Amino acid sequence: MTSGIHHVTAITRNVQRNVDFYAGFLGLRLVKQTGGFEDAEQLHLIYGDQAGSPGSLVTFLVWESGAPGRTGLGQVSEVSFAVPPDAIGDWMQRAMSAQVPFDGPSREFGETVLRLKDPDGLIVKLVGTDMPAAAALADPLAPRRIRGVTILTDQPEATGSFARLFGYRPERSEGNTQRMASDTDILDIRDARGYFPGIPGASIFDHVAFRAENAEAVRRMRLELRDAEGITNVHDRKYFLSLYVREPAGTLFEYATDGPGMTVDEPLESLGETLMVPPQDASRAADLAVMLPQFARPGEERMPMRDLPFIHRVRTPDDPDGSSIMLLHGTGGNETDLMPLAAKMNPRATLLGVRGRSTEEGINRWFRRFDAVTYDQADIASEAEAFAAFVDGAIAGYGLDAGRLSFLGYSNGANLLGAVMQLHPGVIRRAILLRAVQALDSAPKVDLGGTQVLMLTGTRDPFSRMAPPLEKALNTAGAALDSRLVEAGHELTDADLEAGRHWLADHEAGSG
Repeated sequence: MTSGIHHVTAITRNVQRNVDFYAGFLGLRLVKQTGGFEDAEQLHLIYGDQAGSPGSLVTFLVWESGAPGRTGLGQVSEVSFAVPPDAIGDWMQRAMSAQVPFDGPSREFGETVLRLKDPDGLIVKLVGTDMPAAAALADPLAPRRIRGVTILTDQPEATGSFARLFGYRPERSEGNTQRMASDTDILDIRDARGYFPGIPGASIFDHVAFRAENAEAVRRMRLELRDAEGITNVHDRKYFLSLYVREPAGTLFEYATDGPGMTVDEPLESLGETLMVPPQDASRAADLAVMLPQFARPGEERMPMRDLPFIHRVRTPDDPDGSSIMLLHGTGGNETDLMPLAAKMNPRATLLGVRGRSTEEGINRWFRRFDAVTYDQADIASEAEAFAAFVDGAIAGYGLDAGRLSFLGYSNGANLLGAVMQLHPGVIRRAILLRAVQALDSAPKVDLGGTQVLMLTGTRDPFSRMAPPLEKALNTAGAALDSRLVEAGHELTDADLEAGRHWLADHEAGSG
């Protein structure tokens, strides 16, 4: 029977720091980058040995700047990698040089252990033990395979009994930890009764996957566990078939086949070099390529992210033309929503998507409101001031050409842009406002001479009656306003793309 860990999956809040740690510091190979199979707008990175062998894999779902969870009961709390027994001292030196936090070395179950913390605070243990790699990495100190995981449970006997189904047998206990072993690795079940429960979110381990001999074994397990909590159907994850289930204390287990494996869509020599998209999302592959976060591999040139007042993401095209577009999403959106639209308007522009920080029941917005059409004027003023400072910081921090900077806002984001233009004239010189209304109760007397604005309002938009006051305010202030109606409701259409693309090209040419 095939047994042991197939992979361990966690969630990271910062893709660049994650790549720097796992591919740079630890020296694992990035063997796959793909859109998530549950949510293709979420990047999924897979690291492992030279061939991406089952048993060596640690994977990360990327939630950029996502809310952190909490490690607790019903979760994996640690992952351990096997390294050469005489390499622990070298790893201590490497950790000190790289300023990676560590604890130890210590002895656990007769093995030398060094505990590290990755950039998300996840515990990664290096265990000095003689375990051969299925496909060795070039660095002789590099991890050879996964040694095991630790599970926090308040039902240790039930968790242990459940683990037997996946090929684990009791080995021995040490303190409050029961060690179980497969033919290839270990599972440490830690009795954590009295500890607080885990909370879902970023910077936690999501699940551990165990190896299945073949697809038939997965289907048999599905039948055997048909009454278990959280049991799913069998999923085709392209690189393996699998199902998910929760053990009695709540930890998410996956049961996955070894094949087809990581080379099903890339040759061995170039694993992980191409962004893959799940087959069901192939029709929007180009949009996903723009929306998913960029990162640099160890040693590659990268753009350092700046610490600015708003969460944001920078997208640099392969052949930038020196122009840039700052993007402000609508209610409930995020910093990536408008990237596909902006990339189609100008494929060579650097994109800077920004996330509104005024939330409403967990939904991102740009300022508070009292009802659908009554806005908190003090909050608008405060957020407009903060955004103006953000623009200055982004121009300086990312070396943007202020003369070639455009703004693109939709709905609530467009409303904020309209307010910023009136409250802080000169910050925004060129803007496309999609489905915008006047957010200010009274328009201040300002000079917007030299400010160019394209305003697109839907003919069937229920909020279109609130657009004329913004048009009047911009015209009165002297802005060069091009206001048009498009056959649409509040949603965006191809007409918005075409109008914005032509308008942007004309005004960019005029500024060059």
